[in-house]
Amino acid sequence: MKGIGGALSLPFLESTAFAGQKTATRFLVVGNPFGMHPEHFFPKDFGKEFTMSRTLKSLDWVKDRTTIFSHTDHNMVSGHGREVAFLSGVLPTEALAFPEKNMSVDQAVARHTGAQVRYPSLNVGLKNGVRMSWTSNGVENELITDPKRLFDHLFQNLTAKEKQERREMIARNGSILDSVGDQFAGIIKSGSKTDAERIDQYQTSVRELETTFANREQWIGRDKPKFDISNHYNGDVTIESEYNAIFDMISFAFESDLTRVATVAFPTELGYTDVPGVTRSYHGCTHNGKMDDVTDELVAIESFQISQLSRCLKKLDSIQEPNADGSMLDHTVVLFGSGMGYGGTHSNRDLPIMVAGGGFKHLGHVDTRNDAGENMPLCNLYLTLLQRFGIERDEFNTSTSNFEFGDA
Repeated sequence: MKGIGGALSLPFLESTAFAGQKTATRFLVVGNPFGMHPEHFFPKDFGKEFTMSRTLKSLDWVKDRTTIFSHTDHNMVSGHGREVAFLSGVLPTEALAFPEKNMSVDQAVARHTGAQVRYPSLNVGLKNGVRMSWTSNGVENELITDPKRLFDHLFQNLTAKEKQERREMIARNGSILDSVGDQFAGIIKSGSKTDAERIDQYQTSVRELETTFANREQWIGRDKPKFDISNHYNGDVTIESEYNAIFDMISFAFESDLTRVATVAFPTELGYTDVPGVTRSYHGCTHNGKMDDVTDELVAIESFQISQLSRCLKKLDSIQEPNADGSMLDHTVVLFGSGMGYGGTHSNRDLPIMVAGGGFKHLGHVDTRNDAGENMPLCNLYLTLLQRFGIERDEFNTSTSNFEFGDA
């Protein structure tokens, strides 16, 4: 059974032989660079019995497992370029002031769960233009921008020759890391305090790479699960069919435990003219001059993004969580949002943030301001999400406390 579990991935197995295994929790982030039109994103009323807004209408079916957050952000001066701090609360230019640089919350989770799965995280989106995911060394994770390349990455098995080449590459890289680490040992003793700090940062990177290499080596000989992508390419290829493929592959990667962390981006460069009623560019629609026809196109784009998310949530909700109560959605924390509040004003305040699933006791639409009327630091929510994964910590980047959902 151990051999079968390694080849087929444990979530496919419902045998009581695995009943003692802790149920996996997964993390999906979906984001865009321009925020959302606030009048159509945020509901007009608060509480659990709120009325779904125009943009969020496709999520009405999962309303009782959703929390929408009003008045939360990273307290930054507004303008383009700040959206890169969406998942961290820290700009790259200010990263050195923080122990974990501008590490994003998805990578904090991936660092915790990555050794248990084949791929610590996935970062996907058609085209470039959203910089969401950052490592603890302040390095941006690049997006996989081609669904077919994502398919190869997740489901295409290596040939015997390729497997041997990978093993040799891992062994070679591992020995290089060992030798470089030895060379720096003496510098720490004789160098300046600044040099010692930089070398310590470097050694942290080395240790993370060594863990990555060790993890990759154990997976080389194991076949990947099979996934049929052909039905997504039977007709015309549109952004809808390609995002359907992306979300379906991620859902299956969660189900087969290939990964437990994924980010999906709707980038700046993406064209939405496939969406009914949209004739303008995404960026152009954000600068609508409050003209109804242009605003309607922007809302159509944003509603499309939410409908893709809704479709993915339905997929996750249709899968019974192995060896646990509820569906995979109940064991998957889903975060939607942006590092920009609204592109039309370049505002980085009052970010459009929503959490679904994850087994939380959801609160509907909440006003997160404190008694003084100050917005909640978004990293307070991120700290709570990290704690949901069993990560014991009392702060994350710019957090001041955690956010209380209540008992599930």
